Amino acid sequence: MSLQTHLVELERKHRQLEEAIAQAVLSPSSNDLSVAELKRKKLLLKDEIERVRLTMPSPTLH
Repeated sequence: MSLQTHLVELERKHRQLEEAIAQAVLSPSSNDLSVAELKRKKLLLKDEIERVRLTMPSPTLH
């Protein structure tokens, strides 16, 4: 898997977690622990996205 493909997949998962967190916060049946776990996973993904971006070669201008 290329770095670009990996980055796109990580960003997709990050958006899915954002949506899941938003739904969980609005749901009366959700608990604080599950929301906190979703937020933790989202932060870990954000860190991974940044690591991948830093390892990608920067585009060169001609």
